[in-house]
Amino acid sequence: MGQTTAHLREVHQQDASPLQHRLDQVTAVIGWPGFVALLAVALGLWITGNLVVARLGRVPLDPPPFVWLQLATSAGALVASCLILTTQRREDRLADHRSQLMLELAIANDQKIAKIIELIEESRRDNPSLSDRVDAEAATMATPSNPAEVLEVIRELSEQGP
Repeated sequence: MGQTTAHLREVHQQDASPLQHRLDQVTAVIGWPGFVALLAVALGLWITGNLVVARLGRVPLDPPPFVWLQLATSAGALVASCLILTTQRREDRLADHRSQLMLELAIANDQKIAKIIELIEESRRDNPSLSDRVDAEAATMATPSNPAEVLEVIRELSEQGP
């Protein structure tokens, strides 16, 4: 299973465009905890530098209330939000593929288990040294789940709410 999910992630990475790879790299830098510290230092230096220049009697590049700084931080926040949403959307597609794979494996396992129970029950009935009896629970378990019925129950439960 680990190889399958690793392969799924590898294919997902290979399918990404060069732009998506670059966006992932930029998002990784923005998401790095040290980036927050660097950003805080840069903001502090910008504010301090402009205040010091104003105290020295010169015209600061961005006097209080720091309009240029506000513009830069607003633009940076917009870009960061877009990067995060783009990256999250791509990761959501990978999660959807993984969920689909897990669901298909669960359905296949359910069918295999039902067949194994059916074969064990058949073997028990055919074995002359064992008394033949009806096991209703084993008969129920030998029937694989119907995915359409399970989905309908899930839908009904989700419509009812908590």
